[in-house]
Amino acid sequence: MDKLKDYGKLIVNLLNRHAEMINRSRATDIETAAIFDDARNHYMLFRIGWRHKERVHTAILYLRIRNGKIWIEEDWTENGIATELLEMGVPHQDIVLAFHHPSMRPLTQFAEA
Repeated sequence: MDKLKDYGKLIVNLLNRHAEMINRSRATDIETAAIFDDARNHYMLFRIGWRHKERVHTAILYLRIRNGKIWIEEDWTENGIATELLEMGVPHQDIVLAFHHPSMRPLTQFAEA
């Protein structure tokens, strides 16, 4: 299997695990949904629902595979999804912290683009 398919499966498993954990730990009117577009390599963990009279609709995690790398576009997890990806064997040069401005990326241990 090629690297892109492996990364896609890894991300799907990771986001499903996060969604299950969040939904199991909270009894509210807010649901965490894992959304996947394998054809275009976009993966999202999304919170949706109502908190009192206020609408909640927020991306907790948004990752995509682009140019053979995992681009982390949004990450509101406590420890950072990049840490989990590293622990799962993804090399740091295959992870882009896209939520950082391109001028800041060379200052991280991860890929610039």
